[in-house]
Amino acid sequence: MAVLIRTSDLPAKQRHDAWRAIVCDTLGPLDLRIDPGAPLRGQIEAGQLGPVGVGRVRTSTPHSVHRTPGLIHRDSPELYRLVLALEGSPRVAQDGRYAQLSRGEFAIYDFTRPYELAYDSAVQLAVFSLPRDLLSLPDGALDTLTALPITAESGTAALAVPLLRRVAVDIETYRPESAARLSTVVTDLISTTVAERLEQTRSLPEDSRQRMLLLKIHAFIEQRLGWADLDPATVADAHHISVRYLHRLFETEHTTVAAWIRQRRLERCRAELAEGGTRSVSEIGARWGLPDSAHFSRLFKRAYGMPPAEYRRANAVR
Repeated sequence: MAVLIRTSDLPAKQRHDAWRAIVCDTLGPLDLRIDPGAPLRGQIEAGQLGPVGVGRVRTSTPHSVHRTPGLIHRDSPELYRLVLALEGSPRVAQDGRYAQLSRGEFAIYDFTRPYELAYDSAVQLAVFSLPRDLLSLPDGALDTLTALPITAESGTAALAVPLLRRVAVDIETYRPESAARLSTVVTDLISTTVAERLEQTRSLPEDSRQRMLLLKIHAFIEQRLGWADLDPATVADAHHISVRYLHRLFETEHTTVAAWIRQRRLERCRAELAEGGTRSVSEIGARWGLPDSAHFSRLFKRAYGMPPAEYRRANAVR
């Protein structure tokens, strides 16, 4: 992330003009509306996740930005934007709809049509800029969903919100090859979330549907690592697919379902051993679905080069 503006770095008299220039010239063209006498405090950062633009905005000063017909006529890049409320309650309006977002909710708006994004109090936002052709959606599919709040309560949105939040926080840590792959995951998540809301998931490309199914399966496994009887049949049944198809999905990960479950269990055990704590080694293994302590010790040594008890002692010495 590059810091485009940090108001604390500027004299108070220059802040309004500098903020306006960043919002209207770099993120726009947009119309910034703010009380001239309001003390302006905030920060704007921007970065790239492959072809997806990612911005973070933090401000405690009430103001609004507007995309007007005149500005659209002047310059109208083919973009959708998604705003995720990290803190506070931003307001989005477009196409006669209005969304007052709560923390963890997001809304999508079309940059080629008029909209308003406003803050009445302190906010922290993540804003994603998505070229239209990246979203695997039929033409016009988003027209009925702009400026509607989307929550993380269920479906693909429950996966999208935490991932979008993590991306906005960690974007500067990703290598270029990881960023390119992650941008595909982000656009798949958004496309699938929209398609679910419209009950049009069958309109998505097959490869996109497979990637999203695999992501859901990963999340399912992660939440149930403590189940000692978690196996491919359980995973397949929960997602209404055959075990054979499940194995085919994991071939794209160059692993097997059982190996993935084992790897994630061992990694959870390794992380907990590194933290110290009062649980015994056998209790940690059982907690993450490996109740046979001898079997757990053999697997751990094979993966990390030493038995779990020795790993804990070595970590404590460091």
